[in-house]
Order: sequence, then structure tokens, then C-alpha cells
Amino acid sequence: MTNFPVIAVDGPSASGKGTVAQLVATKLGFHYLDSGALYRIVAYAAKQNNIAWDNALAVTECAKTLNIEFVNEQVLLNNLDVSSEIRTEAIGKGASQVAVHAPLRATLVDLQHKFCKAPGLVADGRDMGTVIFPDAVLKIFLTASTETRAQRRYQQLLAKNQPANYENILQDLTERDARDKGRASAPLTMADEATLLETDNLGVSEAVDYILQKYQVLLNT
Repeated sequence: MTNFPVIAVDGPSASGKGTVAQLVATKLGFHYLDSGALYRIVAYAAKQNNIAWDNALAVTECAKTLNIEFVNEQVLLNNLDVSSEIRTEAIGKGASQVAVHAPLRATLVDLQHKFCKAPGLVADGRDMGTVIFPDAVLKIFLTASTETRAQRRYQQLLAKNQPANYENILQDLTERDARDKGRASAPLTMADEATLLETDNLGVSEAVDYILQKYQVLLNT
């Protein structure tokens, strides 16, 4: 059991859960865990060390050597800021591929638990409410249609002046969803007690307000 309240926000790629979860954490003064960034870091480090993403043993051993820190909005790997490097589409694909490895997921469990500190934590990912923090006080499954998510990712890339092709993004998200839902270890699934939050027609601020209201209700009961 965790000693401090945890709000778990799970959902598929490009659902907006990261943006929403981070804003909820800021509003509450809680710590924030972007678990997806951990897998992106591992994929990035593996690539830097010429380790194939499908080599479960080598990827896991590589992960054990990494010093990972989140400082404000910076992601530090062995004291180097890799915030931009891990956010590319290529590394995103790599993260989805390394995340299927059960030994790697087991290795990262303790690291994720360490993020739970006073006064509380908002954690986003694929298995926050089902595996990492099963005793979270509030569990949200935040999602949107594949088409909506692809359009959002497409617009994000254009805003960053990065090359983007909607059809390619749509195909990539479809493949990622299949990998995340079909993997043997901690597949993407909605916890039984989670609240479904579909954001096809919701803005970020509306989603944030919804979660804050749900949490406030819990505090008052």
C-alpha cells in the first residue's frame, strides 16, 4: 500500500493523458510520474548502445545501469537533459517495442514506486491503476478514438515544425494499440474500478476539471 494518495491516469498513446495528468498534479501540488518517459528513455539508451529493441535481456540489463531523474520539466539521463531526444516519433515506436518485455517492466516497478512522495502523486501510463499503483485512490482511463488521437499527434508535430503524415501516424497508433493491448505483461486495460473519460469532444481544461472534481468528491466522502 502507498502512504500517500495516488491518482492513476491510464490510456492509449496520444490520448492526451500526459498533458492532463501533469496539469492535475500542478493544480493539486502533487508529484507527477510520466511512466511512458521511462520506456522512451530505455529505448533511447538502447539505441545509443546499439542494442536491438527486441533483445529483452540486453534492454533490461541496459536499463539497470541508467540514472533517471525528472527535474521540473526536464528529463535527465545520467545527468544529461534528453527531454527533446526521447520525444521523437522514432523513439516513441521504440518505447512501445521495449515495453512488451516482462523483465524490463519488472525492473522499472521499484523506480516508479519511488515517485510516490508527500503530498501525493499523479501517475500516467498504461498500467498505473492495474499494476503499479493498484491501490490508487482514483483511477481514470482517459481515451479517444484512434482518428482523434492521430489528428492531435499530427497537429503537435506540425506545431514543432517536425515532418508529419496523418495516415502514417494513424497506422502507427493502430499498431501501438495492438502491441499495448496484446502484450503478455501488464497489457493496456481499464481497471475494474476506473472511470472512463472519453476526450474526443473534451478540451484539456475540461478533462482536468473533471478529474479534480472526482478527486474532491472522494475527499468529501
